Amino acid sequence: MKEKTEVAIQGKQGSFHHIVAQQCFGNALSLVPCDTFDATVASLVANTADQAVMAIENSIAGSIIPNYALIDQNDLKIVGEYGLSIHHNFMALPGQTLSDIKEVHSHPMALLQCKNFFLQHPHIRLVEAEDTAEEAQRISKNQIKGIGAIASQEAADLYQLTVFASSIQTIKNNVTRFVIVQKKGDLVPETQINKAALKFTLDHQRGSLAAVLNVMSDCQLNLTKIQSLPVIETPGKYAFFVDVTFEDFSHYDKARKLIAIMASKFKILGEYAQHQR
Repeated sequence: MKEKTEVAIQGKQGSFHHIVAQQCFGNALSLVPCDTFDATVASLVANTADQAVMAIENSIAGSIIPNYALIDQNDLKIVGEYGLSIHHNFMALPGQTLSDIKEVHSHPMALLQCKNFFLQHPHIRLVEAEDTAEEAQRISKNQIKGIGAIASQEAADLYQLTVFASSIQTIKNNVTRFVIVQKKGDLVPETQINKAALKFTLDHQRGSLAAVLNVMSDCQLNLTKIQSLPVIETPGKYAFFVDVTFEDFSHYDKARKLIAIMASKFKILGEYAQHQR
């Protein structure tokens, strides 16, 4: 048995994905940093990583739709989730003041979530980048003055940057939900499962979605998320991605069997234990 679990993430050390991986895997973590989510998934498919941590939705910005598609298209399984309170910090090289900073480079999501802070500092230009921690690392490595980053406190500590302002996100209760995914294999024991991620496609008929939702209600499932995506090969038709929670697995089992009959296509993306924050 392997002593370490090789976990792929999008981003560098100090990124929010790295923080979640540390929280979930602890001392068993062997980090596999990737530049993109596509590369993260590719590492799973190629067996160079055992599992991956992927952001799936944010309480401010909503669902990260491309990641749903990546999980679905590559037949990955969600085996866990983790909700992380996101605290964005404005940082730069030591020995500077806020007025010295002319640009801030960070992930578009981070820039969006901190928009109001930078409205108060119009002299700072916002520049989109691939990753929060990567920008902190780049500034530190190349000793770039006049440019700041938005990243975690862990990134500031790791790359020895000065934090000019902490928790600058507009909405302070800012939570990102991450999922832990892997290729098909041993999943979560049935006794631990109280949440599921499902995908189904319905015939284009009046009331078809309402009928499925009624089944969920009758079987005592709590619908926590519903997201529709167009079926590319069939214009006008939509696939629905839903998250449900439940207290009794037998009720969920009944519901999934009924929905599988009602849907033209049905797929279980994951069955796992809900993260309690």
